[in-house]
Amino acid sequence: MRADARKNRDHLLAVAGAAIAEQGVDASMRDIARRADVGLATLLRHYPTREALLEALLRASFDELTVKAGELETSSSPADALVSWLRDCVTWTTEYRGVTELMAAAIEDTESALHTSCVTLRAAGARLLSRAQEAGAARTDMDGTDLFALVAALAWLGDQPSLAPRADHLFGFVASALLTDAAITGSGETPRQG
Repeated sequence: MRADARKNRDHLLAVAGAAIAEQGVDASMRDIARRADVGLATLLRHYPTREALLEALLRASFDELTVKAGELETSSSPADALVSWLRDCVTWTTEYRGVTELMAAAIEDTESALHTSCVTLRAAGARLLSRAQEAGAARTDMDGTDLFALVAALAWLGDQPSLAPRADHLFGFVASALLTDAAITGSGETPRQG
């Protein structure tokens, strides 16, 4: 891709990211084009559908969270790695209103442009969970699908104006419930907050 074309795509993604952060995943493609100071046809030439635009915007973040999971596997205790990754996922997910519904739908829809990224992200979390379970640091009655659902549930809390002030406290509560007592008392800090 030529440098000017890459610059234009990067600009469109930056503008789309800001619009989606403000308005949610249903932000108008026409509004995104207007904000980017391009015609709708130009936006659609780069991203022919809303899902294609979202996939391009979200893929980089999914990839970063997947890489982060790999780094945590080798640099942190199993319990700390799991809680840190869970927090990063929840924090990122709350940046874009409505993305949790898209992720939940995309993971089941093999035709979705977001499917592969969501499956890869879920697998990264599942590896961290499995590592923590093998170390006796996490409950054994859940799997990667449950962990992925917890990300969506905790992110949903952050999206609710009346519940957002409690989101950190509830994250700590859920993280503590995810870990075994040995993991909580064995580390210098607990995931409880609030």
